[in-house]
Amino acid sequence: MTSNKECSERDGRSVTTALPGGGVFRVEGEVAGARAASLVLERGEIRTPCFIPVGTLGTVKSLTPEELKEAGVQILLANAYHLHLRPGTEVLENSDGLHRFMNWDRPILTDSGGFQVFSLARINEIDDDGVTFQSHLDGSHHRLTPELSIDIQNSIGSDIRMAFDECPPGEASQERARGAVERSLHWLERCRDRHEELISGGLSSKGLLFPICQGASYDDLRLESLERTLAVSEWPGIGIGGLSVGESKEVTRRILGILEPKLPRHLPRYLMGVGYPDDLIQSIAQGVDMFDCVAPTRNGRNGTAFTPDGQINIKSARFAKDKRPLDDACDCPCCMEYTRAYLRHLFVSNELLGLRLLSLHNVRFLIRLTSLARAAILRGDFEVWAEDWLARYNCRSELADA
Repeated sequence: MTSNKECSERDGRSVTTALPGGGVFRVEGEVAGARAASLVLERGEIRTPCFIPVGTLGTVKSLTPEELKEAGVQILLANAYHLHLRPGTEVLENSDGLHRFMNWDRPILTDSGGFQVFSLARINEIDDDGVTFQSHLDGSHHRLTPELSIDIQNSIGSDIRMAFDECPPGEASQERARGAVERSLHWLERCRDRHEELISGGLSSKGLLFPICQGASYDDLRLESLERTLAVSEWPGIGIGGLSVGESKEVTRRILGILEPKLPRHLPRYLMGVGYPDDLIQSIAQGVDMFDCVAPTRNGRNGTAFTPDGQINIKSARFAKDKRPLDDACDCPCCMEYTRAYLRHLFVSNELLGLRLLSLHNVRFLIRLTSLARAAILRGDFEVWAEDWLARYNCRSELADA
């Protein structure tokens, strides 16, 4: 197998890598560790840094694919475990995959179901072969193994597929974290073997398989997990999992700091489950390329909006007569067409339009934010831009609190 490094070409400031399994990754600019790059896949080019909205069941809650495209979304996340439960792989295969089923022609990344090992811990049992889940829908029992996870993601037809892993909670003991690392590495080999088996048998739609680095909050385990993960195969990218699962933000930044020098510079880096504005900027500064999170839509449905001056709760009485937009620099329909007073009215009246508009705004806010970060990296002034942006966001100025 040809090494990724052997496929890299330098052109001025950029470094272009042909990825195993298909696609191209091109690093176009770098400032003190922050990177601007492009991941070119068959269904489209993903310019990074990039935020990926979460569409667990093939939909980003309350938003249409057309609205997401208009907001600048380049790639969506869907979840193998949840789509396996409903509508089921037979339905997806009958529809020629999730892209046609949901009317989305851009790339899709699928979570393997590994996060549900953490989030549904109370209704699952883990062993070395896989995980037995009790369905949150009807109480029935379902078995998920590394091989089945790959099969499900293949039925979905996703463009980026994640290896099935064990994601321990942020406060996991070192013994528990060690066990999760060992199990995830064992499952990773099985995921790789099944992925390659489907490809060699002509049974796989095109999709890149990313491994996931685990290790909880332990520096030595993180470094060991990364080293051993990279030794398993030549990968087209690397996922960083097991963060944003209960540990402090300081721990997340520390772990990213120790991993960054060891991460392959010619591969895309995907930090899983991180999506608050300040966390994005700080993680971009530590070399991360891609992010996903439910934060923008979940917060939007509950009346919380992202602004350059911090988060605001639009349901607050102080907005009852406020004629300003949420964010006068934002170009989304929510900010271009409606006032804070009207948005508050929608929420206190329990009107669905309110949660749709705030969800759309929050998604667009993060898409714009990563685009602004990319532009700053390419200009060469990312450090100054990020410092200024974070200072304004964190001070919660009069715009947010008035």
